[in-house]
Amino acid sequence: MSPYDDSDNSPNSGDMPFLAHVEELRWRLIKVILTIIGLGIVAYFFSDTLVDYLVEPVGTVYFRQPAGAFMIRVKVALFAGLILAIPVFLYQFWMFVIPGLYKREVNFLLPVTVLGTLFFFGGAAFCFLMVLPNAIKILTEFGTESVKPLIDVSDYFSFVFWLCIAFGAVFQLPIVAFFLGRLGLVTAHALSKGRRFAIVIILIVAALITPTPDAITMMLLATPLYVLYEVSIIVVRITGKKRYEVVAEEESRS
Repeated sequence: MSPYDDSDNSPNSGDMPFLAHVEELRWRLIKVILTIIGLGIVAYFFSDTLVDYLVEPVGTVYFRQPAGAFMIRVKVALFAGLILAIPVFLYQFWMFVIPGLYKREVNFLLPVTVLGTLFFFGGAAFCFLMVLPNAIKILTEFGTESVKPLIDVSDYFSFVFWLCIAFGAVFQLPIVAFFLGRLGLVTAHALSKGRRFAIVIILIVAALITPTPDAITMMLLATPLYVLYEVSIIVVRITGKKRYEVVAEEESRS
């Protein structure tokens, strides 16, 4: 049997009406939100430990409202629920995408989901353990004898949350590149040729998703993002479809 047999190249399911897609998307989002809330409720019982752990890079933070400490515990619990729900989010996302894929392309969904989860956790951990302490140290050193840091707990946790989310998201780049490469939508040659444009886009993305508009935090995110871009080129070169495979598949579909 040819590797490009029509049984592997037929869509996973028939066409769905637009409203059916919208309804499916709504229910999948509801499942993700309920998962986040459920895991957040469980995480709330460990929120004291989580708060103490997250504050370690800066030492001490302060709250200015009477309910500030309680609200931070709630926010930390929801953030933990969001992080723990990443596998569910990725699963629901790929399940929503499956109807538009071909049968043999669906085989990549499980490894992509698992690796995507691991890469997200790896990116968030890299941010918290490596980037965050250095970023806080550098930023606070701009103070003087008369200008000392008094870090607000809400501002600090917003900074930590969004920075970890940003790193977890950008660490998905090799996974996305792998998937697009296997579909034949991108090639290593095209990624290498577009390196200059990629650098500009990386700087723009880093400026948009960093929680604070300072150049230091932006570069701390842009540098690993560029490294991941280079890793993505290698991944696509090794695992992506070759040109003759793409041509053969297009001929089999025609």
